[in-house]
Amino acid sequence: MKGAVIGCGFFAQNQLQAWRDIDGVEIVAICDLDAERTKQCAAAFGISRTYQDAEKMLADGGFDFVDIATTVGSHRALVESAAAHNVHIVCQKPFAENLEDARAMVNAAHRAGKTLMVHENFRWQSPILAALQVVRLGKIGEPFFGRVSFRSGYDVFSGQPYLAEGERFIIEDLGIHILDISRAFFGDAKHIAATTRRINTRIKGEDVATMLITHKGGATSVVDCSYATRRMPETFPQTLLEIDGSKGTLRLDADYKLIVQTDKEAVIDVSPPVLAWAQKPWHNIQESVLTIQQHFVDCIASGVEPETSGADNLKTLTLVEAAYLSAAQGRTVPVSDL
Repeated sequence: MKGAVIGCGFFAQNQLQAWRDIDGVEIVAICDLDAERTKQCAAAFGISRTYQDAEKMLADGGFDFVDIATTVGSHRALVESAAAHNVHIVCQKPFAENLEDARAMVNAAHRAGKTLMVHENFRWQSPILAALQVVRLGKIGEPFFGRVSFRSGYDVFSGQPYLAEGERFIIEDLGIHILDISRAFFGDAKHIAATTRRINTRIKGEDVATMLITHKGGATSVVDCSYATRRMPETFPQTLLEIDGSKGTLRLDADYKLIVQTDKEAVIDVSPPVLAWAQKPWHNIQESVLTIQQHFVDCIASGVEPETSGADNLKTLTLVEAAYLSAAQGRTVPVSDL
């Protein structure tokens, strides 16, 4: 399977490393508006075809899929062009700037008969997968309450300075991951109520958000995110969990400790491996990049829709929009209203 990557920035380096680790996959072309950055990536990963024009690369073809690792404003045009050129698509999150664009992108891939997967990697982190397996096997019974929490003071702006410039920040960039984890555990949402704050005065968007979700199956979850939390030791980039079920409880604590309590207690070390090209503390996310990209390849080979398909991620993106609406209007928002 041959692929192409559009965008050679900060996070795309992880995707390029992961593609190199997947058997039967070769990245044959890369594209970035920055010619020097494209040249450096091509040299680092042994890729001969380089472009500054994505449309030209797609027209030249010679690959089966494209991995779009650009910022959100470019996604719709790139996804629609990739679908028109008859290739499978991985698209970085946030999937789209608005629901209209997201729906158009899903429809474009569907019309072309091509797989569209959103690079929503947090639910693919091995500690989260371990907790999901406990719940899906029914070990704590039916979940009725959960808290999904990501609180940190880590400086994410030094590597991705554009994050400080948007009117929206933590729900759109990080909260989308945490909301997606909540959906993975508790199913689709019915209502959401959200509050936001901006603590860091050097950024434009919100850096604290708390969201209360009522799920269609009856469970309630609290999703909370912060990049303004000073804590020692720093837990970035760990997502912490508390889940109450009808037969017991589950906690994913700091330092990747999974605790399952039923009639007895089990404490399991679910620390993610540090891949050869990874580094702490990013290793948790870096490992999930490899896992989700392998999932994409396996789904194409078997003709199965990815778990984080464009259609599925549309539901998470709807939650993001509903959360912003709730915070702005100070009310509980029915998700069906969007």
